[in-house]
Amino acid sequence: MAGLRLKDIFGGRTGDGRGVEGEIRRVVLGVTCVDYRLVRSRRRSIGMQIDFAGLTVRAPRWVSLREIDATLAARGGWILRSLDEWRARRRDVLPREWKTGASILYRGRELALALVTAPKREIAVDLLNLTVLHPAAEDGPQVAAFVTRWLREEAERLVLPRVAEYAARVTPALPIVKLSNGRSEWGSCDQKGVIRLNWRLIQLPPELALYIVAHEVAHLIELNHSARFWSLVERLFPQSTAARRALDDWTALLEA
Repeated sequence: MAGLRLKDIFGGRTGDGRGVEGEIRRVVLGVTCVDYRLVRSRRRSIGMQIDFAGLTVRAPRWVSLREIDATLAARGGWILRSLDEWRARRRDVLPREWKTGASILYRGRELALALVTAPKREIAVDLLNLTVLHPAAEDGPQVAAFVTRWLREEAERLVLPRVAEYAARVTPALPIVKLSNGRSEWGSCDQKGVIRLNWRLIQLPPELALYIVAHEVAHLIELNHSARFWSLVERLFPQSTAARRALDDWTALLEA
């Protein structure tokens, strides 16, 4: 199976830190306390990685904690800058509190949630607000379920049909397309030609969602990330390199 995953953009480990190996430690860098995950491995040197989960340090078993902390202190400036950059990228997929005024992403725009108690269930979007009419507008879980279902339906309505448009340019066969709820990839394409697209594409700017569609359609022909694959992606979606870079600022959506 091939697809557009976090590691295709950033490289290395992905995840939110739950259920992974290692121990949590703390180091003081300048005047800032930084928690990090220490993983002992068979590598020959100390390695550092920063992603959505924070700082992970991998070190040989024979290296002392004092030496590890000294290495982190020497790279303190880079570590703090990188952590700040990742925090700036964070975007919540859905509101932490389902109340009027909370922020919610829709097609690349950060809208204000407006909850209105009404006998019917309906959602309307304008330039500033995502207005939700619901009989139990004060019930967070009910509103959350309703809005999440609506977002998935919007992805089916606005994103999935574009697969057929792009596929028609490279193959006479119409691929099977499904929505996914993955936490590590925007989309995937397997050997049977089944394309799965993350429902969170509806929260990306439309042009980035289309880039991901083109990326997965290209895998119908090239189930790899070879030079021929990237050439096909560029043919389907000109300026794909710029779109791929732009995804950096949105990838945290997958792990939020």
